[in-house]
Amino acid sequence: MNSLHTAKGGLCRLFQVLCCAALLALGSAVSAAEVAFAGFAYSGAASSLNDRFPYSRRVEAEMKAQGQSLYAEIEKATAQLPPKNFTLTRRIDELKGRDQAISVALVVSSETVSVEQFGEAYKLFTLVRGQALFFDFKSMNVIRAYPLNFGYIDVLDRPPSDADKLAAVQILYRGSATKPGLVTRFAKALEEARLPSQVSRLLQVTQVVVKPEAAASIPAYLTKEVGGVETWAAELFGETLSSRTGVPVIPFAKGYAVNGVMAMTVSDGTVFNLKLPKPDYEISVEVSNLRKIEYGKSAAGTSWIYGSYATVKIEEPLSGKVFFNSALKNGEVKNVPVTQRTVDDFPAYFESLRGMFAKLTDAMDGKGTVWLKSAAASPDAEKQISETNKLLSACK
Repeated sequence: MNSLHTAKGGLCRLFQVLCCAALLALGSAVSAAEVAFAGFAYSGAASSLNDRFPYSRRVEAEMKAQGQSLYAEIEKATAQLPPKNFTLTRRIDELKGRDQAISVALVVSSETVSVEQFGEAYKLFTLVRGQALFFDFKSMNVIRAYPLNFGYIDVLDRPPSDADKLAAVQILYRGSATKPGLVTRFAKALEEARLPSQVSRLLQVTQVVVKPEAAASIPAYLTKEVGGVETWAAELFGETLSSRTGVPVIPFAKGYAVNGVMAMTVSDGTVFNLKLPKPDYEISVEVSNLRKIEYGKSAAGTSWIYGSYATVKIEEPLSGKVFFNSALKNGEVKNVPVTQRTVDDFPAYFESLRGMFAKLTDAMDGKGTVWLKSAAASPDAEKQISETNKLLSACK
């Protein structure tokens, strides 16, 4: 009997050893997943880049003239902050011949430059937005995206020159002594990024309408390009939803995609045409109005409420089930000193609309619905939010 127990014990220990070995091998295979760095890129066709990213393109040109490049700086940053959940390789060619060749690029989607005067001072506001975009190099299918953005404000005692604006945009990419730029933020995103371990449900902003009443308050650099203002609003909502809930969002297609194919132009001139997967859930956004209302006045200045009005709808196209559909409103207060000669209203409208999307997505992520009670027009908005929360859980 003792020998039988001994034999069984030996078999059990052998089985445990084999299981541990199998788990270690599996863990090693997962940790050994490789992702190739595809470079620094812009969303959209190459013919539109100089109009949509004038200062970003000049930053690249200036660095090239000095024997530098954003590509090299990204490589350096990702070497200092290596990804925890996969190995980042430097050449896409290294993944050729494999069943799946996952790549990632820093893709910039918008550039903003704005000037405001405060008495004798001038505020220069610059902003770039983009994403760490993962895609399968062999099938050219988009897999996952992590949104990124960086805004910078500088105050000058004179109107900012073209050189000042260029220097500010350079800080957006390369950072300052106290704040990391988009390059470092990209590296930090990759450091924590995870590749999807299973097939998750997919979300996408598929339709955007910006009514004339709202478009009148949006600057020309967004409205002059066909589809530009719609793309801006879609990216703003998608970025807010993804960053605040951790849910991947398929990039908005209109304006830069034909038949579900999105052009991504790498800085070296290479163009990748990426296939966008069909979403399981579609999001539509209608920005109906942006309004400025006087809130208070004193000898020191005037307080204004910058109001944004929009309708957000989330539905499953296959079944026609609607998870969320409500008109919304949000107001943000801005104090304008009496010494301020000119006011650029758009940054305040931007904060108001972004604030609306942030509060809505926080509610969808289960972080409270207090704001929703006064902001949503639909009487059953809280019930809809509960259903949407379950939807988001299926997408993570």
